[in-house]
Amino acid sequence: MIDSIVLAAAEAENPLLPKIPDLVWSSVVFVILLTFFWVKVLPNFKKTLDARTEAIEGRLAEAERIQAEVATQTADIAKAQENSRAEASAIREQARAEGVAILAELKEQASVEAARITATAKQQIEAERQAALVSLRAEVGSLAIDLASAVVGASLANDKVAGKVVDDFLAELEAGDKAGKKK
Repeated sequence: MIDSIVLAAAEAENPLLPKIPDLVWSSVVFVILLTFFWVKVLPNFKKTLDARTEAIEGRLAEAERIQAEVATQTADIAKAQENSRAEASAIREQARAEGVAILAELKEQASVEAARITATAKQQIEAERQAALVSLRAEVGSLAIDLASAVVGASLANDKVAGKVVDDFLAELEAGDKAGKKK
């Protein structure tokens, strides 16, 4: 019996293997579908992929261009900052120099003003000394006249005579002072 089953199985067709006409028609349909995909679908996919590639490359190129612009602008900003720092430093130095010049000018003005005040003070002192001398001369003259009147007993009420006596007396005093200072 086993022999008969094995023999029947050898004569029967294998259900796993397709038949020849099925293989031919399947191959024809496969070639048609393959041709359709090759002609219609694949170029669209390729076109879409190329468009995406171009878009990506364009964006990358744009990004590189923008990056180069940013680098250029950054360099320009750094250069402008450096120029600003140099300009600020120059302005500070100029301000310092002007400050020194103004300070020197103020010092000179102060010394000129001090010299003027000193000269004015000397003139005022000299004027006061002359006024004191005139006043002292008048007082000494009056005292001398009073003393001479008392000593001589004569009245020196006459202004001309009194003035002559005072002037002579003072001249003698000055001559005596000069002689005393020379010794």
